[in-house]
Amino acid sequence: MKTKRQSDNEEESGGSKKKQRTSEEEEEVELGFDNALLPLATYNDDEDEEEEDDMKVVDGNGKHQQQQQDEEDEEENKVAIRRRMIEIRRDCPYLDTVNRQVLDFDFEKFCSVSLSNLNVYACLVCGKYFQGRGPKSHAYTHSLEAGHHVYINLRTEKVYCLPDGYEINDPSLDDIRHVLNPRFTRDQVLQLDRNKQWSRALDGSNYLPGMSLMRVTPLRNFFLIPENYTHSKSVLVHRFGELTRKIWHARNFKGQVSPHEFLQAVMKASKKRFRIGAQSDPVEFMSWLLNTLHTDLKSSKTKSSIIHQCFQGELEVVKETHVKDGATSSIVAETSRMPFLMLGLDLPPPPLFKDVMEKNIIPQVPLFNILKKFDGESVTEVVRPRIARMKYRVTRLPQYLILHMRRFTKNNFFVEKNPTLVNFPVKNLELKDYIPLPTPPKEEEEKKLRSKYDLIANIVHEGKPGEGSYKVSVQRKSEELWYEMQDLHVAETLPQMVALSETYMQIYEQQQPTHSPPQQQQQQLE
Repeated sequence: MKTKRQSDNEEESGGSKKKQRTSEEEEEVELGFDNALLPLATYNDDEDEEEEDDMKVVDGNGKHQQQQQDEEDEEENKVAIRRRMIEIRRDCPYLDTVNRQVLDFDFEKFCSVSLSNLNVYACLVCGKYFQGRGPKSHAYTHSLEAGHHVYINLRTEKVYCLPDGYEINDPSLDDIRHVLNPRFTRDQVLQLDRNKQWSRALDGSNYLPGMSLMRVTPLRNFFLIPENYTHSKSVLVHRFGELTRKIWHARNFKGQVSPHEFLQAVMKASKKRFRIGAQSDPVEFMSWLLNTLHTDLKSSKTKSSIIHQCFQGELEVVKETHVKDGATSSIVAETSRMPFLMLGLDLPPPPLFKDVMEKNIIPQVPLFNILKKFDGESVTEVVRPRIARMKYRVTRLPQYLILHMRRFTKNNFFVEKNPTLVNFPVKNLELKDYIPLPTPPKEEEEKKLRSKYDLIANIVHEGKPGEGSYKVSVQRKSEELWYEMQDLHVAETLPQMVALSETYMQIYEQQQPTHSPPQQQQQQLE
């Protein structure tokens, strides 16, 4: 059935045949940005095989039942003709019905009716997802029943008008494509830490792009450019990249991003060790995430990854054990090198006595005191796998140093929390003043200056062990201001307040020479 607009166009053109684009021409207007965020199942092409009456049937073994060759040829001809007949128009009378307020692309791309992730379209009027756009599809039915006519393919980002079936090519829809799949140029990435402007959501609220734990600049820059990890087949890697781009996107329709798709990938990759709705230990999660991302990113050509480039350091470990030989015993020392992604610091036991006000005294300890664990001389007693005396010395510092305080002690009955406060500097943590560091070769003398660190993120735990809540304080580099975050709550805070908390995990950034940051940032993107 022709629409009134189609009839008018035919009358104006004298009934002449409209110019159609060929399939080759359609390929030319495909987006130049290849969407690396492949779903859990492979999408079919933009055309919908379910439109045909005589589509192939898949048996229980996953193999197509054989059809007659002449029927297959006829079917292919029909599909080819239909592809060539798709009209591309800029003028669509229904563009004013698009409602950006209801659009949310943070959740799985599944049809709301069939629950399939094949060929999914989003209705730009109500925000619901539907499969296909052919005459027998759910999107087509929805367009007739609800009178909603504008749909976007969630993979190809093409927009169609249903039930008419023509493609809409209008630049006013580009902002929706950017929210669906944010993208950054390399120049834009280099400017992120200089931007001081707040962004505005559709509801009028202001928000800060990137206000999350994603403060590690080279890691963030790596994941903002999908071409850097197209070689990886890991769903977790691509979901993490997608989340990174959404967090730093300054043109979102709302002031927050839901990590739902990323958490689904986490739950699957961790075999439900980390689950949605269940509170997990951030240290355990960070350790698992970094190791898993490294494994999924490294290739056969190189064993390194952006994870190791950012966080990996090295320890010299001296292990002393008692060895009995008949009636005599001796101490055997074994020296080895061990890479690390984070360092665990032991807190002194809290006092058991109370002050005159009958309140427990909360002890405090300087960070430098508990860092002595890594001076190469202090002894740490371990009992597993057998009793031994351990000495640790840092032989290589990472660009980003992750520290975590061992606040929780587990036994057979309960979990105990150590409330000791750690006093630490927010800026200019000079490690060489407290632990011995290796002397770099002469050709790397400038690295002598790189033992000084600045805090960029601080995670604290408040409340009882096994319960309570976590908060995080992060620094915004462009303003050198600190913000405290808990769920959707974001508030500016003072650097002095960051240090007055039961810190649980910290991320320090190594200070770099000031004479060549642009070149270093450019290397981070490549």
